Amino acid sequence: MHANQRDAEILGLLQREGFVSFRQLCQTLDASSATIRRDLERLEADGRLARVRGGAKLTAEAVAAAAAAERLVGAPFELNRTRHAREKAAIGRAAAALCQPGEALIIDGGTTTFQMCAHLEPLQSQVLTNSLHIVGELLGQPATRVSVPGGAIFREQNIILSPFEDDGLARYHASKLFMGAAAVGPRGLMQADVVLVQAEQKLMDKADTLIVLADASKFRASASFLVCDLDAIDVLVTDAGITDAESAMLRGHGVEVIVAE
Repeated sequence: MHANQRDAEILGLLQREGFVSFRQLCQTLDASSATIRRDLERLEADGRLARVRGGAKLTAEAVAAAAAAERLVGAPFELNRTRHAREKAAIGRAAAALCQPGEALIIDGGTTTFQMCAHLEPLQSQVLTNSLHIVGELLGQPATRVSVPGGAIFREQNIILSPFEDDGLARYHASKLFMGAAAVGPRGLMQADVVLVQAEQKLMDKADTLIVLADASKFRASASFLVCDLDAIDVLVTDAGITDAESAMLRGHGVEVIVAE
């Protein structure tokens, strides 16, 4: 195993457990004690861990950085939920109408995708979601089966995200993915946080059809990170505030536009 790979494994163990013993590292990484000692010395010199008796632990700085990382750019869920509430409710209802009974769905976290929940109960759907708000809504529907990926909980949005591959998604596949956006424009679908981009791109690989839910204000918003080009979007559900030019832009890229009444 290359040194960079060992470093990633060591830091990953520390993030999950807080402390790892010298013996555990030798066994887990299948490396000699001399190799592990050099790795720990190098990582300590970089300020990424602290060596202690019998093993290593995260530095106070690293713990603080990890805590700070559990905050996403953008408004908290409860605040964002009140913005364009009527439009989001109509969009959620129209999006749910696109679902078939018994269908396997992925519903990405967000205040607009959340509005689908109230309309799913008759469909007996299989839903994978990274949103604890959506989980809470769907738990009251006995016929709706709910799954969640593994990862860390970002409290302000109550969303589960993971940068790692072993998040439980490998064997999951859905016919439709419903996803929100911070902004939609000529460049494509945008988000304000790169962590969200990574998570959403992984979800896109697990579904046949990408359906974006975006109220009309998202066409006049801006965000920093590109999730996907417009060509990757199959359907976009929005409200009557969308302009003819914005509709034409989407349709020019093969996107089906549904205006929720």
